[in-house]
Amino acid sequence: MKTSAVPAAITQLLAILRTPAIANVDVIDGPPVDDVSIQDVIAVGWSPEADLAAELQQTFSSAGARDRNEDFTIAGWIDVWSGDTDVPTPRARVFELLGVIEERLRATAINPEAPTLNGAVQWAHLTGGSLRQSHTNQGIRVGLDFTVTCHARI
Repeated sequence: MKTSAVPAAITQLLAILRTPAIANVDVIDGPPVDDVSIQDVIAVGWSPEADLAAELQQTFSSAGARDRNEDFTIAGWIDVWSGDTDVPTPRARVFELLGVIEERLRATAINPEAPTLNGAVQWAHLTGGSLRQSHTNQGIRVGLDFTVTCHARI
């Protein structure tokens, strides 16, 4: 019996974002362990502001308490560095990558099960984000926290 759909959902979200590969983007599970200024990064199950991977709530789905509904969010982070002082270009790239995430969560002929994270949940969709911009000694850094909201029956 499953206690939570969260682990499978994170695994399948990573699979959807990694296949096919996104050009010049490292899609990682959890916090980065390498230098993220080398290439663009999409981190699933991590946000630098809160170190929060996922947040969940469960309720009984009906009388008899045989099934439970689980609603949860998966945190993510998109990180883009410019190497110079140009802000518009990395900001546009962050939103381009957010668009890729949104598209990958939609049903397509290539992956009709994407909105269910390949069957891990009943539905999943992109529900929010927060843009962050900063100057660093390696140039402009633009990041975006994003949230994927899911519903599952366990």
